[in-house]
Amino acid sequence: MRIRTLRYTVTFILPILALLGLVRDGLWTWSVPILAFAIIPVLELMLGHSDQNLTNSEEHAALEDPIYDALLYLIFPVQWVLLVLFLIQVQETDLLWWEVMGRIATMGMLCGIYGINVAHELGHRAKRWERDLARALLLTSLYMHFIIEHNRGHHRHVATPEDPASARYGETLFAFWFRSIVYSFVSAWRIEADRMRKLNKAAYGIRNEMLQAIAWQAVLLVVIGLAFGNLALFSFIGAALTGILLLETVNDIEHYGLRRKRTASGNYGRVQHVHSWNSNHLLGRLMLFELTRHSDHHWKASKKYQVLQSLEDAPQLPTGYPGMMVLSLIPPVFFNVMHPRLKAMVQAHDTLDPPT
Repeated sequence: MRIRTLRYTVTFILPILALLGLVRDGLWTWSVPILAFAIIPVLELMLGHSDQNLTNSEEHAALEDPIYDALLYLIFPVQWVLLVLFLIQVQETDLLWWEVMGRIATMGMLCGIYGINVAHELGHRAKRWERDLARALLLTSLYMHFIIEHNRGHHRHVATPEDPASARYGETLFAFWFRSIVYSFVSAWRIEADRMRKLNKAAYGIRNEMLQAIAWQAVLLVVIGLAFGNLALFSFIGAALTGILLLETVNDIEHYGLRRKRTASGNYGRVQHVHSWNSNHLLGRLMLFELTRHSDHHWKASKKYQVLQSLEDAPQLPTGYPGMMVLSLIPPVFFNVMHPRLKAMVQAHDTLDPPT
């Protein structure tokens, strides 16, 4: 089982390439985006997928194995060290404009894959210090409100019109970006204000986690501006925005067009595996610490990623996350691929509303 867990070290190919991209110039500055969105999609199409799950004994062993968690925790210093290196290296005076953009794109990839995705899992953990680690990672992407809206909003409203992070049928990625980013931020404010009122505290007092998040992010921006200068500051903002758009692109493909039906009482039925798109393509699974088995994550959010399963009734994406993210950038092609699959799922499962 320990050897199986060590497979996840493949994800550290990206930080190694990022390091090279930050200290070298030329095409090296674009090595991470090229690997993620050109090489990996092709490899996933060639290698196919596997729906094999862990047995009960293997699952128990996986949960007892400390290596998986150690790899997650290691992401924290790696992310912050590479961020500081980025802030230093992006100021090199002899860089061409496209090399600067390559370094921003590289840091943005790290923000999305590690600053948000790893925080995504740690943010669901029961231990407070692990959730704080998630917040520290989200800080590198200027998206600390994600842990509020995702845990207490998205998981409750997923696959309904009330969820900003569930893409609607026929909605282009670019329209979804705007809607999800804006309304998720608004939703996080509402959720946190409601929590404070239930605690009999001032809705927008100092214990409000949204105010705390904004304060932390503002401090980080001020420190970067003072310590590294305006070029580094605006480059960091560009990288953080890239990470945010990567997250929202993943949100788009994870729930596109899937809608829960209302029950006879007028409420939405319990979240099922059919309400999230799943991918069993191995490279994406390993690079993203099994996030791509997203259907099982929504079935039980507290389940650790390494034991997420592929269930028979979960709708399957035709390829892995990297390939689907590229596909989503071309809406007519994306719709042509996804709509027949979506309609087949609706016909097969009465817990799904037909697309309109």
